[in-house]
Amino acid sequence: MMKGRRLVMISVVALLVGALAVLGIGTAFAWGSGPQGWGPGGMMGGGQGMMGGAYGQSGQSQGQPIGLDQAVKNVQSYVDQTGNKDLVVDEVMEFQNNYYAIVKEKSTGIGAFEVLVNRTTGQVFPEMGPNMMWNTKYGMHSAGSSGLYSGMQGMMDQGTMNGQSGMMGGMAQGMMSGQNPVTAPTGPMTVSADQAKSLAQQWLDQNQKGSTTESPDQFYGYYTVHTLKDGKVSGMLSVNGYTGQVWYHSWHGDFVQLRELGA
Repeated sequence: MMKGRRLVMISVVALLVGALAVLGIGTAFAWGSGPQGWGPGGMMGGGQGMMGGAYGQSGQSQGQPIGLDQAVKNVQSYVDQTGNKDLVVDEVMEFQNNYYAIVKEKSTGIGAFEVLVNRTTGQVFPEMGPNMMWNTKYGMHSAGSSGLYSGMQGMMDQGTMNGQSGMMGGMAQGMMSGQNPVTAPTGPMTVSADQAKSLAQQWLDQNQKGSTTESPDQFYGYYTVHTLKDGKVSGMLSVNGYTGQVWYHSWHGDFVQLRELGA
Protein backbone atom coordinates (compact mmCIF):
# COMPACT_ATOMS: atom_id res chain seq x y z
CA MET A 1 0.00 0.00 0.00
CA MET A 2 2.77 2.45 0.88
CA LYS A 3 4.55 1.68 -2.37
CA GLY A 4 1.33 2.30 -4.26
CA ARG A 5 0.84 5.65 -2.56
CA ARG A 6 4.38 6.70 -3.35
CA LEU A 7 3.98 5.75 -7.02
CA VAL A 8 0.77 7.74 -7.27
CA MET A 9 2.45 10.74 -5.65
CA ILE A 10 5.36 10.51 -8.11
CA SER A 11 2.92 10.38 -11.01
CA VAL A 12 0.98 13.40 -9.79
CA VAL A 13 4.12 15.46 -9.23
CA ALA A 14 5.60 14.44 -12.57
CA LEU A 15 2.45 15.50 -14.38
CA LEU A 16 2.26 18.85 -12.65
CA VAL A 17 5.94 19.64 -13.01
CA GLY A 18 5.65 18.81 -16.69
CA ALA A 19 2.77 21.24 -17.02
CA LEU A 20 4.71 23.99 -15.31
CA ALA A 21 7.83 23.31 -17.37
CA VAL A 22 5.86 23.56 -20.62
CA LEU A 23 4.42 26.86 -19.46
CA GLY A 24 7.90 28.16 -18.72
CA ILE A 25 7.57 28.24 -14.96
CA GLY A 26 9.58 25.50 -13.32
CA THR A 27 13.15 24.33 -13.81
CA ALA A 28 15.12 21.32 -12.66
CA PHE A 29 13.01 19.53 -10.08
CA ALA A 30 14.46 17.63 -7.18
CA TRP A 31 13.38 15.91 -4.03
CA GLY A 32 16.19 16.51 -1.57
CA SER A 33 16.20 14.91 1.84
CA GLY A 34 17.89 14.54 5.15
CA PRO A 35 17.98 11.25 7.03
CA GLN A 36 14.38 10.51 5.98
CA GLY A 37 13.45 10.45 2.31
CA TRP A 38 15.26 10.59 -0.99
CA GLY A 39 18.61 12.22 -1.46
CA PRO A 40 20.30 14.06 -4.32
CA GLY A 41 20.92 11.78 -7.27
CA GLY A 42 17.97 9.58 -6.32
CA MET A 43 15.00 8.95 -8.54
CA MET A 44 13.75 12.53 -8.29
CA GLY A 45 16.79 14.19 -6.77
CA GLY A 46 19.56 16.29 -8.17
CA GLY A 47 20.00 17.84 -11.57
CA GLN A 48 20.77 14.47 -13.16
CA GLY A 49 17.79 12.58 -11.73
CA MET A 50 14.72 11.53 -13.67
CA MET A 51 12.92 14.85 -13.33
CA GLY A 52 16.06 16.95 -13.49
CA GLY A 53 17.18 15.27 -16.67
CA ALA A 54 13.74 15.43 -18.23
CA TYR A 55 13.12 19.11 -17.64
CA GLY A 56 16.56 20.55 -16.96
CA GLN A 57 16.56 24.18 -17.99
CA SER A 58 13.47 23.95 -20.22
CA GLY A 59 11.41 25.96 -17.76
CA GLN A 60 13.52 29.09 -17.93
CA SER A 61 11.58 32.01 -19.36
CA GLN A 62 12.94 33.90 -22.34
CA GLY A 63 12.34 37.59 -22.92
CA GLN A 64 11.97 40.71 -20.81
CA PRO A 65 11.02 40.10 -17.15
CA ILE A 66 7.79 41.74 -15.99
CA GLY A 67 9.56 43.25 -12.97
CA LEU A 68 9.00 42.80 -9.26
CA ASP A 69 6.32 45.51 -9.04
CA GLN A 70 4.17 43.77 -11.64
CA ALA A 71 4.79 40.38 -10.04
CA VAL A 72 3.45 41.74 -6.74
CA LYS A 73 0.33 43.05 -8.52
CA ASN A 74 -0.25 39.75 -10.28
CA VAL A 75 0.03 37.76 -7.05
CA GLN A 76 -2.39 40.15 -5.33
CA SER A 77 -4.86 39.72 -8.19
CA TYR A 78 -4.52 35.94 -7.90
CA VAL A 79 -5.26 36.11 -4.17
CA ASP A 80 -8.22 38.46 -4.72
CA GLN A 81 -9.72 36.00 -7.18
CA THR A 82 -9.84 33.29 -4.51
CA GLY A 83 -12.51 35.32 -2.72
CA ASN A 84 -10.91 34.52 0.64
CA LYS A 85 -10.66 37.82 2.54
CA ASP A 86 -8.41 36.23 5.15
CA LEU A 87 -5.55 35.78 2.68
CA VAL A 88 -2.79 38.37 2.26
CA VAL A 89 0.47 38.46 0.30
CA ASP A 90 3.35 38.33 2.79
CA GLU A 91 6.44 38.52 0.59
CA VAL A 92 7.48 38.28 -3.05
CA MET A 93 10.96 37.15 -4.11
CA GLU A 94 12.61 37.44 -7.49
CA PHE A 95 14.79 34.56 -8.68
CA GLN A 96 16.64 33.85 -11.88
CA ASN A 97 13.88 31.54 -13.16
CA ASN A 98 10.69 32.88 -11.56
CA TYR A 99 9.06 35.11 -8.98
CA TYR A 100 7.95 33.40 -5.78
CA ALA A 101 5.43 34.54 -3.19
CA ILE A 102 4.13 33.49 0.22
CA VAL A 103 0.44 34.00 0.93
CA LYS A 104 -0.59 33.93 4.61
CA GLU A 105 -3.77 33.96 6.65
CA LYS A 106 -4.27 37.28 8.43
CA SER A 107 -6.23 35.70 11.27
CA THR A 108 -3.58 33.11 12.18
CA GLY A 109 -0.31 34.35 10.68
CA ILE A 110 0.21 30.86 9.25
CA GLY A 111 1.29 30.45 5.65
CA ALA A 112 -1.60 29.43 3.43
CA PHE A 113 0.24 28.58 0.22
CA GLU A 114 3.14 29.45 -2.08
CA VAL A 115 2.90 30.57 -5.71
CA LEU A 116 5.23 31.12 -8.65
CA VAL A 117 4.98 33.85 -11.28
CA ASN A 118 6.34 33.38 -14.79
CA ARG A 119 9.07 35.99 -15.29
CA THR A 120 7.92 37.04 -18.78
CA THR A 121 4.22 36.17 -19.07
CA GLY A 122 3.23 37.10 -15.52
CA GLN A 123 1.09 33.97 -15.11
CA VAL A 124 0.60 32.94 -11.47
CA PHE A 125 0.43 29.26 -10.45
CA PRO A 126 0.59 27.21 -7.25
CA GLU A 127 4.18 26.20 -6.57
CA MET A 128 4.95 22.55 -7.17
CA GLY A 129 6.44 20.34 -4.48
CA PRO A 130 5.54 20.71 -0.77
CA ASN A 131 2.96 23.42 -1.48
CA MET A 132 0.93 20.92 -3.49
CA MET A 133 1.78 17.62 -1.86
CA TRP A 134 2.29 18.45 1.84
CA ASN A 135 -0.11 21.35 2.39
CA THR A 136 -2.90 19.89 4.53
CA LYS A 137 -5.30 22.84 4.15
CA TYR A 138 -4.67 24.38 0.73
CA GLY A 139 -2.86 21.53 -1.07
CA MET A 140 -4.13 19.35 -3.90
CA HIS A 141 -5.93 16.93 -1.60
CA SER A 142 -7.48 19.38 0.84
CA ALA A 143 -10.83 21.15 1.09
CA GLY A 144 -9.23 24.61 1.11
CA SER A 145 -7.72 24.16 -2.37
CA SER A 146 -10.97 24.98 -4.15
CA GLY A 147 -10.20 27.26 -7.07
CA LEU A 148 -6.42 27.28 -6.59
CA TYR A 149 -5.80 24.49 -9.09
CA SER A 150 -8.84 24.89 -11.33
CA GLY A 151 -6.96 26.73 -14.06
CA MET A 152 -4.25 24.09 -14.22
CA GLN A 153 -6.82 21.30 -14.21
CA GLY A 154 -8.75 22.91 -17.03
CA MET A 155 -5.62 23.31 -19.12
CA MET A 156 -4.67 19.67 -18.74
CA ASP A 157 -8.20 18.35 -19.20
CA GLN A 158 -8.33 20.15 -22.54
CA GLY A 159 -5.11 18.46 -23.60
CA THR A 160 -3.16 21.64 -24.26
CA MET A 161 0.18 20.22 -23.16
CA ASN A 162 2.28 18.77 -25.97
CA GLY A 163 -0.89 17.91 -27.85
CA GLN A 164 -1.39 14.78 -25.73
CA SER A 165 -5.11 15.28 -25.19
CA GLY A 166 -5.94 11.70 -24.32
CA MET A 167 -3.04 10.93 -22.04
CA MET A 168 -2.74 14.28 -20.29
CA GLY A 169 -6.44 14.90 -20.02
CA GLY A 170 -7.18 11.45 -18.69
CA MET A 171 -4.37 11.46 -16.17
CA ALA A 172 -5.20 14.95 -14.98
CA GLN A 173 -8.90 14.23 -14.60
CA GLY A 174 -8.24 11.31 -12.29
CA MET A 175 -5.31 12.71 -10.35
CA MET A 176 -6.54 16.26 -9.90
CA SER A 177 -10.01 15.12 -8.84
CA GLY A 178 -8.51 13.41 -5.80
CA GLN A 179 -9.52 9.89 -6.87
CA ASN A 180 -6.30 8.32 -5.62
CA PRO A 181 -4.96 7.05 -2.28
CA VAL A 182 -2.83 10.14 -1.53
CA THR A 183 -4.32 11.76 1.58
CA ALA A 184 -3.19 14.55 3.86
CA PRO A 185 -2.34 13.81 7.50
CA THR A 186 -4.52 15.28 10.22
CA GLY A 187 -3.82 16.70 13.65
CA PRO A 188 -1.11 19.09 14.90
CA MET A 189 2.32 18.85 13.31
CA THR A 190 4.71 16.72 15.33
CA VAL A 191 7.83 18.56 14.12
CA SER A 192 8.37 21.94 15.80
CA ALA A 193 9.77 25.03 14.08
CA ASP A 194 13.06 24.61 15.96
CA GLN A 195 13.28 20.97 14.91
CA ALA A 196 12.51 21.93 11.31
CA LYS A 197 15.33 24.47 11.35
CA SER A 198 17.69 21.85 12.78
CA LEU A 199 16.69 19.29 10.13
CA ALA A 200 17.14 21.91 7.42
CA GLN A 201 20.63 22.68 8.72
CA GLN A 202 21.51 18.98 8.79
CA TRP A 203 20.50 18.70 5.14
CA LEU A 204 22.56 21.78 4.23
CA ASP A 205 25.60 20.47 6.12
CA GLN A 206 25.42 17.33 3.98
CA ASN A 207 24.53 18.90 0.64
CA GLN A 208 25.44 22.61 0.65
CA LYS A 209 28.33 23.05 3.06
CA GLY A 210 28.73 26.56 4.41
CA SER A 211 25.01 27.40 4.06
CA THR A 212 22.80 28.35 6.99
CA THR A 213 19.07 28.93 7.51
CA GLU A 214 16.65 31.66 8.52
CA SER A 215 13.70 31.04 10.84
CA PRO A 216 11.12 28.78 9.15
CA ASP A 217 7.82 30.03 7.75
CA GLN A 218 5.06 27.75 9.01
CA PHE A 219 2.46 26.36 6.62
CA TYR A 220 -0.21 23.73 7.15
CA GLY A 221 1.68 20.44 7.24
CA TYR A 222 5.18 21.76 6.62
CA TYR A 223 7.69 24.58 6.98
CA THR A 224 9.59 26.51 4.31
CA VAL A 225 13.05 27.79 5.16
CA HIS A 226 15.17 30.36 3.28
CA THR A 227 18.79 29.26 2.99
CA LEU A 228 21.73 31.66 3.30
CA LYS A 229 25.24 31.67 1.87
CA ASP A 230 27.68 34.31 3.12
CA GLY A 231 24.76 36.06 4.80
CA LYS A 232 22.71 36.35 1.59
CA VAL A 233 19.65 34.38 0.46
CA SER A 234 20.76 31.46 -1.69
CA GLY A 235 17.57 29.39 -2.02
CA MET A 236 14.98 27.59 0.05
CA LEU A 237 13.82 24.21 1.22
CA SER A 238 10.80 22.76 3.01
CA VAL A 239 10.54 20.38 5.95
CA ASN A 240 7.55 18.06 6.42
CA GLY A 241 5.82 18.84 9.72
CA TYR A 242 5.04 15.18 10.39
CA THR A 243 7.99 13.17 9.04
CA GLY A 244 10.87 15.67 9.02
CA GLN A 245 11.56 14.94 5.34
CA VAL A 246 13.42 17.74 3.54
CA TRP A 247 12.48 18.86 0.03
CA TYR A 248 14.84 21.34 -1.65
CA HIS A 249 13.31 23.91 -4.03
CA SER A 250 15.70 23.43 -6.94
CA TRP A 251 13.61 25.22 -9.56
CA HIS A 252 14.24 28.87 -8.60
CA GLY A 253 17.78 29.58 -9.76
CA ASP A 254 19.84 32.39 -8.28
CA PHE A 255 18.21 34.84 -5.86
CA VAL A 256 17.80 38.44 -7.08
CA GLN A 257 15.75 40.45 -4.56
CA LEU A 258 13.04 40.29 -1.91
CA ARG A 259 10.08 42.50 -1.09
CA GLU A 260 8.41 42.05 2.29
CA LEU A 261 4.81 43.23 2.35
CA GLY A 262 4.24 42.66 6.06
CA ALA A 263 1.24 40.32 6.24
